[in-house]
Amino acid sequence: MSGYFSFLLRQPCPPGACECDHEALRADIHGDQRILRLTREEEKKLLTHLEEMRTYQDLQRMQQRMQEQLGIVLTITPSARGVRTVRGLNIRLEEQRGLCRKTRQTIPAAIRRCLENNQAIAFALVDAHDLLAPTQEAHTIGTLSDQNHE
Repeated sequence: MSGYFSFLLRQPCPPGACECDHEALRADIHGDQRILRLTREEEKKLLTHLEEMRTYQDLQRMQQRMQEQLGIVLTITPSARGVRTVRGLNIRLEEQRGLCRKTRQTIPAAIRRCLENNQAIAFALVDAHDLLAPTQEAHTIGTLSDQNHE
């Protein structure tokens, strides 16, 4: 056995339909080609998994697996203007050569649907970013006034 593994690779987008630079990535032997393993069938499975997450830990595990297996860096942060609904969360995929425009839209949309159906995940995400905790400024002011009384 030669140690050679073959994978199904995603078919390139029609010319002019996307700016994913699929062909250039395929030709670059030093480029990170993991994203090319995300075929349309595998993308459907990924979207299903993202929509069916039940806990914040599931979300973190999916973020880690997407980065390890596909090189996709996903960040979810609360908006600076506050979070009243799931729309107040910024769900972004880091720019990556080979990642289709459609995929850049469908992954965040699947995560939003999941968060709308499982608000506990959204609350945990907001809490992880310390938006529900007291502000650092209030904590600092309380500490300074305590020191002045000593």
